[in-house]
Amino acid sequence: MSKKLTISNFQDLQVNFAGELYYDNSAEHQAQKLIYSTDASVYQEKPIAVAVPKNASDIQTLIRFANEYHVTLIPRSAGTSLAGQVVGKGIIVDISKYLNQVLEVNVEERWVRVQPGVIRDDLNAYLKPYGLLFGPETSTSSRAMIGGMIGNNSCGLHSIVWGDTRTHLLEAKVLLSDGTEAEFKALDRPSFYEKARLKTLEGHIYREVHRALNNPFIQESIEKAFPNKNLTRRNTGYALDMLSDNEIFQPQSTKPFNFCQLLSGSEGTLAFVTEAKINLLPLPPTESALVCIHCNSIGESLHANLIALKHRPMASELVDKYILDFTKGHHEYHKNRFFIEGDPQAILMVEFMADTQEQLSKLCDAMIKDLKEANLGYAHPIIRGADTKPAWDVRKAGLGLIRNLPGDTQPVNLIEDCAVAPEHLPAYIEELHTLLEKHGLNASYYAHAGAGELHVEPMINLKTEEGKQLFRTVLAETAALVKKYDGSLSGEHGDGRLRGEFIPFMMGKEVYDLFREIKGIFDEKKIFNANKIVDTPPMNEFLRYDVGKVPNKVNTIFDFSKQESILRLAEKCSGSGDCRKTEVTGGTMCPSYMATRQEKDTTRARANILRQFLTNSTQENPFNHPEIKEVMDLCLSCKGCKAECPSQVDIAKMKAEFLQHYYDVNGISFRTKMIGSFTKSQALGMAFPRVYNFFAQNAVTSKFIKKTLGFAQERSLPTLGNITLRNWQLNRLKTQAKRQKNSIKPFNGKPSKVRKQGKVYLFCDEFTNYNDVELGKVTIKLLTALGYEVHIPEHIESGRTYLSKGMVREAQKIAIQNVKLLAKALEDQSPIIGIEPSAILTLRDEYLDLVPAEYRAEAELVADNTYLIDEFLAQEIDKKHISPDWFTKEKRLIKLHGHCHQKALSSLIPTKKLLSLPKNFEVQLIPSGCCGMAGSFGYEEEHYETSMKIGELVLFPTVRQQPEDVIIAAPGTSCRHQIKDGTGRTALHPVEILWNALNES
Repeated sequence: MSKKLTISNFQDLQVNFAGELYYDNSAEHQAQKLIYSTDASVYQEKPIAVAVPKNASDIQTLIRFANEYHVTLIPRSAGTSLAGQVVGKGIIVDISKYLNQVLEVNVEERWVRVQPGVIRDDLNAYLKPYGLLFGPETSTSSRAMIGGMIGNNSCGLHSIVWGDTRTHLLEAKVLLSDGTEAEFKALDRPSFYEKARLKTLEGHIYREVHRALNNPFIQESIEKAFPNKNLTRRNTGYALDMLSDNEIFQPQSTKPFNFCQLLSGSEGTLAFVTEAKINLLPLPPTESALVCIHCNSIGESLHANLIALKHRPMASELVDKYILDFTKGHHEYHKNRFFIEGDPQAILMVEFMADTQEQLSKLCDAMIKDLKEANLGYAHPIIRGADTKPAWDVRKAGLGLIRNLPGDTQPVNLIEDCAVAPEHLPAYIEELHTLLEKHGLNASYYAHAGAGELHVEPMINLKTEEGKQLFRTVLAETAALVKKYDGSLSGEHGDGRLRGEFIPFMMGKEVYDLFREIKGIFDEKKIFNANKIVDTPPMNEFLRYDVGKVPNKVNTIFDFSKQESILRLAEKCSGSGDCRKTEVTGGTMCPSYMATRQEKDTTRARANILRQFLTNSTQENPFNHPEIKEVMDLCLSCKGCKAECPSQVDIAKMKAEFLQHYYDVNGISFRTKMIGSFTKSQALGMAFPRVYNFFAQNAVTSKFIKKTLGFAQERSLPTLGNITLRNWQLNRLKTQAKRQKNSIKPFNGKPSKVRKQGKVYLFCDEFTNYNDVELGKVTIKLLTALGYEVHIPEHIESGRTYLSKGMVREAQKIAIQNVKLLAKALEDQSPIIGIEPSAILTLRDEYLDLVPAEYRAEAELVADNTYLIDEFLAQEIDKKHISPDWFTKEKRLIKLHGHCHQKALSSLIPTKKLLSLPKNFEVQLIPSGCCGMAGSFGYEEEHYETSMKIGELVLFPTVRQQPEDVIIAAPGTSCRHQIKDGTGRTALHPVEILWNALNES
């Protein structure tokens, strides 16, 4: 009889546990349990606890604990499972943070040994110098981990050539349900029987599996029940068809026995993987091309697929109009539409690889010729080389993109994993479309046409009882259709708790009972991921949403009407985990996760915690929960999620809104008030700037200031200029006017012989006005030298400091005032340009959602006429208004680090164009995400370590490696400060670099 589980039991467990445990009722622990209560599926159930083991010994400790208290362990890696595999009332065991080492590479024999938390794309980056790769490539490959890929038997994009994970799993070290270690690998007949003689649980498993399968009647049942052998994607239940096809059970066979065949696709229900030895492939040919077959219907594209497969492509993937339409206007994905012609209902993306462009052209042309003869496709553009990546990104982002659908009716993971042989796919999809039409359902169709598996996602409202019942009905009817075509209910996403209920129907009672028997042989007490695959609860229970529940209306300061509400914006998170990318994969989202590798610090976790409290809170103010604050704590408001999340879940905006409401109940700390009112303190300091700078730089006084404010002692404090930029400009204009009056030729630092270019308004942001005054001076000098008449219009600070700390009401007042002032200045249609990205882009981003409706038109006018100085000068270069001949011909190398807001809301292309203007300047982008400073974040004592960890991911090491003559460029004031504190190097704003490059004549 199992013992009753209490908090004190977990406290005892913690003593012998090296990793992290979250189990009690504190805000931190409750927050952890809430964010692990769901994955990328529609399911949600709060776990008993969350464990983050450091090593295999920790997992053994958990297994002993689970046996003693009869609790189930739920293995979790990236948490991108679509069938609820890692959701349940047990202990979530997250192996992603620590068990992520590559242990051994054997180049000659082409294999690698890894821990289960190694990310697929990161592994391949590691293997690339060896000329090798791990083949299976899911659309989540930037975060999918080997352990999860084994659990689901992942296939992915190139599976028609590279196969599934099962094909490549050679050996696995596992912990069995009694905590003992076993090693699964290929065994000949003598080795198998040697294992079966062991007086351990491992020996028991070998004996009992042999007894269960060594029966002609059972083998015949397996043969009949499992899908068509030509179907490579077959993941329903346990892979007994694969396990029984060897010399132990088939006398005529020469295949060795290997429990890895069964382990793949078992969803962590049989054993706990601690190491895996996986087969590797040679790197594919260097030349690649993508033929994008534009079709007028899904059916046409599926017939085109059959012709494509005859030409033996690397991949054949479908993208339908639903997904394509959601790329329109999307900041990150709209630019990836470059290959789309007209308005196709579907595009079949067929990839070829070859050693030469000539061979590649032959492959593409031969297929296109056959397609045209069959009158399939109205356009067949060919994309080559690096241009294929953004096109593939559209396909890979499908799951996240379709979450941008408005309303409660949303695409659901339900029948997205059904697979049939490719030759049956056109007929199957036609019948499926009829089935869905009968229920009045629209659906999205995309993904692996070449492998016979389309991800079909019907649009269902799961917040209603009718939708909940329809959810089950559609799966039941589709199961019958899949069985008719001898297909598999699960191709690669697994059964979990979604499809487990229908396995008896698909496989028959005898085989299903055999599945249950296998589970019992391995795991009698059900301590490994119970109620997945077998004995699952009803598939339409434990969903994310309670039927009929109407959340309290939340009045927000930001306007969330474009997203329908702040709750709806949070709900848009599909759980696909794009925010779990690492610095190896690249991108900005999410910098704190890249540093900590904790689920709590992902965009997904932040969206989930908001969704759960905004839906379920019983408080009058649903934001008043310390659990939300805990999860939001390390959000740097970098805005990477606004651009890189396929669903555009803008956490920076939601965090600011949350903080304001949280302050309304709990008050605002002294430090937060001081940071928000930064401009006021700087204005006061300008009365005696030298005194201010002395206190900021003196070791004794600066230490006291930092201690008082809760800033890290390691940080250097910002200093003031001797004069504000505004006053310097006023003095300059007065001097200029006096010179003109006295007919003295003006001098601006460097002579200018260029024509007059017109007037520009320089937005004098608070950072440039007080701290980066020299940069402001250089900007005005450069613009003047290039022929522009520079005016600083009447306006106040940007409000960025208030927004960064969640003081949204103060920011709103500033936004209203600035919009009115700047709209008035824009009557002459001169552009507004800004130096500091975080400040000037506020006018284009937050202001639009901050000002009340009566100022919306003026806010849009301001936003439409506001530019980063990089953008403005790049446009002027394109117009030939600025000549390379005006600049030095000296050869220089520039390493450019981009500001997060610029990457999310604008682009680094203008900056690169600007810096490449001098003929011999070479500009290379540093592949960094966020610098880690993020305004005040990097100053704050409790955040300093994380801030520096972020800098150490890519930025700091890259800067340190550069010779002294290499110029480091960084448009952001925070970035330049972080680079100086982290590396000792001085980074320059692009404007400073251009000014220094300007010819004297």
